[in-house]
Amino acid sequence: MFRLHPETIKRVVSQALAEDCGECDLTTEAIVRLNQPASGEFLAKEALVLAGWEVAAWAFQLRSSECVLESSYVDGQAVAKGEAIGRVRGPASALLSAERVALNFLQRLSGIATLTRQYVDAVSGTAAVIVDTRKTTPGLRNLEKYAVRVGGGRNHRFGLFDGVLIKENHIAVAGGIDQAIASVRRSVDHLKKIEVEVTSLHELQQALDAGADAVLLDNMKPDEVREAVRLAAGRAVLEVSGGIQLETVREYALTGVQIISVGALTHSPRAMDISLELQR
Repeated sequence: MFRLHPETIKRVVSQALAEDCGECDLTTEAIVRLNQPASGEFLAKEALVLAGWEVAAWAFQLRSSECVLESSYVDGQAVAKGEAIGRVRGPASALLSAERVALNFLQRLSGIATLTRQYVDAVSGTAAVIVDTRKTTPGLRNLEKYAVRVGGGRNHRFGLFDGVLIKENHIAVAGGIDQAIASVRRSVDHLKKIEVEVTSLHELQQALDAGADAVLLDNMKPDEVREAVRLAAGRAVLEVSGGIQLETVREYALTGVQIISVGALTHSPRAMDISLELQR
């Protein structure tokens, strides 16, 4: 199973707790007596793919090392509507002050994993792979790309530093596709692949002739993508992106394209409905 580094989780969760709790939790401090214990149950109010359980656990543990979370599920597993995801116990003050932060992460990351699983299932049986993009929440990219992986998808480049993707504005500044590819060839080592974004079959041909390793077909219709696959004839990896929805993703997958990138996986997933119900 994919894992997040604990220091990454702690850094992000600490910032979220500081944002939410500030100097104190006014309501909890007025109601809860010192060292009062409590426990609670996380409930799935709808069917979902779980992601972020360890992140939620850190939200409580950073408030109190006495907090303990238990679950029979692991990230990436499907949870049915009405099922108990897991339980938490510890000081009531810690549970109450960490509740919202824990749920925010658990609901959002499970939303990403659930949506990703739907896209992956939609292209089942084809050669196409579902990948994410850099359209992530600032500061949460590690967590959101993790949720894509546990949902069954794959990650595109993590940032500008670990992959070459020549986009429309790069081409405009460079003066053309040929010039842009040539500039990159002179600058990066031989192990780096070069991908170019194109918006037409004419630009695709230019990218292929210039020796692009991969070509991103931006906002093309399925018929155009099918023709692009024919023109490329295996000379480059083909990726399609731009406005692809659950209702249309299989049609794109059946064109023979290898990669389908979906920005919606991270920029507009619906948070899953998960509740935490505490008992004294």
